[in-house]
Amino acid sequence: MNKPGKGKAPLPTRQQILDFLAQHPGKAGKREIARAFALDVPGRIWLKREMKALAADGLAVKSRGRRLIPAGTLPEVAPLDITGRDIDGELMAQPVDWPGTTPSPRIILAPTARGQPALGIGERVLARLSPAGDGSFQARVIRRLSDAPERVIGVFRLLGGEGRIKPADKRERHEIAVPLAQCGGAQPGEVVVAERLPKRAFGLGQARVVERLGPLGDPRSLSLMAAQAHGIPSHFSAEVLDEAAAAKPTRLGSRLDLRTLPLVTIDPEDARDHDDAVYAEADADPNNPGGFRVVVAIADVSWYVRPGSRLDHEARRRGNSVYFPDQVVPMLPEALSADLCSLIAGKSRPCLVAEMWFDREGNKRRHCFHRALMRSAASLTYEAVQKAADGHPDPALAPLMDRVITPLYRAYDALARARDARGPLAIELPERKVRIGADGYIAGIAPRERLVAHRLIEEFMIAANVCAAETLEEMKEPCLYRVHDEPALERLDQLRDFLATLDLRLARGQALRPAIFNHILAKAAGTPRELLVNEVVLRSQSQACYSPENRGHFGLNLRRYAHFTSPIRRYADLLVHRALVSGGRLGAGGLSPEDRAQFAATAELISAAERRAMLAEREALDRFTAAYMASHIGARFWGRISGVTRFGLFVKLEDSGADGLVPISTLGDDFYQHDERRHALVGRRFHREFQLGTPIEVKLAEADVVTGGIRFEILDAAGTPATARRGGRSMAKPPPRGRKRH
Repeated sequence: MNKPGKGKAPLPTRQQILDFLAQHPGKAGKREIARAFALDVPGRIWLKREMKALAADGLAVKSRGRRLIPAGTLPEVAPLDITGRDIDGELMAQPVDWPGTTPSPRIILAPTARGQPALGIGERVLARLSPAGDGSFQARVIRRLSDAPERVIGVFRLLGGEGRIKPADKRERHEIAVPLAQCGGAQPGEVVVAERLPKRAFGLGQARVVERLGPLGDPRSLSLMAAQAHGIPSHFSAEVLDEAAAAKPTRLGSRLDLRTLPLVTIDPEDARDHDDAVYAEADADPNNPGGFRVVVAIADVSWYVRPGSRLDHEARRRGNSVYFPDQVVPMLPEALSADLCSLIAGKSRPCLVAEMWFDREGNKRRHCFHRALMRSAASLTYEAVQKAADGHPDPALAPLMDRVITPLYRAYDALARARDARGPLAIELPERKVRIGADGYIAGIAPRERLVAHRLIEEFMIAANVCAAETLEEMKEPCLYRVHDEPALERLDQLRDFLATLDLRLARGQALRPAIFNHILAKAAGTPRELLVNEVVLRSQSQACYSPENRGHFGLNLRRYAHFTSPIRRYADLLVHRALVSGGRLGAGGLSPEDRAQFAATAELISAAERRAMLAEREALDRFTAAYMASHIGARFWGRISGVTRFGLFVKLEDSGADGLVPISTLGDDFYQHDERRHALVGRRFHREFQLGTPIEVKLAEADVVTGGIRFEILDAAGTPATARRGGRSMAKPPPRGRKRH
């Protein structure tokens, strides 16, 4: 207990000091604290010692000057490393020096000012930080700290006496000049990687070509552009390939022999690896009438990828496989991902098995894990399985109906009842399936059919993932949880305001559960606003990530959840496998001391890798879609407004799902204001509104394969572009006051 000093005020407690530091991040030093607590001279001497003790005990860290901030918070100004982009394309960063073992808060970089060079992943900057209101921070760059030259990706061409690069980044407004001596042999029309040269006083920025990725006419270049832009490794080193090639098939040994059990894999038609197989049958236990035994077998990647190996380091660095329209950038070399670790039909393969028993209502009674050897009875597709379940099996599936397909669907029916009772978030948005032609380009884009077969595999995988998390907790082994937090309060307020404009109510003050959102989604179902409401509810949700601390999974409405079922393509699953091997004493390939020490750092690393992959996949798809749409310039399409910003509208086409921008400057003879609350642009003069989710007819004006950008023009009822209705005049802003309009 603190004793009063000689002054009038008692000495503050440690918690009071920490609370004061938290209320004044980066702005509180000894002087400010002493003044706040009215400390006299002896009290200030005591405070100096106490502040040193707080730092020594790890409860506070030094900020600028002699100021302190509570450990685990961010100072007002800090050096940051740019680590990737989020799903919206914004650059993400993390502090260079982050105390403690918990992940740092999410930091989004504000867009750079016009005229400043663009920033790239891997650079280091000094930035001013400010809270964003949802636990994350926004960073405004003060200056670049890294010495490495910035890299630019784009398409090379020749103009006069020098080369030019058209950047692939949509935010780059100007081309970049390349002196002929710095062209690196690049040919016109090639996709290149270039490093910026020192900026000239006047004219375009300059760069030198350091890598040629291939002609823009080669569809592989479209994926390589996205991979290069986001730092996704596209090649394995010789050492990693050699290590994978040296792997040998696994013998039975002490494993459970499941080679006679008719496990089957069910995947998309174009699947290149098979990491999960399933089997179900009626439970023979007379105490569980109507119940089921379900077996989920997962490729035993931990047997081949050992901690500390070159394969392990490379897999951790990549974090996950990346799926482009025309190719996959795998986490593991093909010798493993497409062969020894893939559950190929008729081949003996090592696996880690979740064996689960459910009652007739789909409630889990018990489960256990085994290390086993299996032999897949068949490699099936979702479409073929669904067709068989609907009574039309092809000749290859007919022999499997009674023992394999029918029991799988009966077990799924039970699990589906338990899922409905649990009430996970029930957002339904259409997905698109991209079909690649023989030339490597998109041959067609169509809505992806959502089959019961898809839901069956999803439900079995979710059940196995829950079992993995529960087992690791029981074993007291570290677990890399898949966590999904509740929506941030700020996003909830925005959602509540918007739903009010649709006469839908999201009450305040109630305990937040998925059922609350499902009730709103059910009210909108079958109405013209169904897609809109699903979209805005999805946008209000937090992004899932990995964490060594269990925070539950809000979307699935589960108290604990981990990823266990895809170790070929996700490093998180591999770590979960190692923890199960260690805790169950199942042999070699368990967690190493380094794995355990790095759990928090690995969670942050692979969460960033996942966000990086999602953005790269979306960028590549945008470029393929632009190439597909380029032959339809001038054509008319129906779509819906999918985004509303102060600079225009985004429209998603109904048939292809292609996304494009309608610049605000093309909306006609009016000036439009952005109503953030209603997600709308509203004309001040004629009061025309463009609101999120509104069906609208557009004309394709431009499709840029390099950037993936698509530009539309909105048509009126007569099929005339908005800009043509009033003499082509367009006003996004009101005219200056006191001036004549000419």
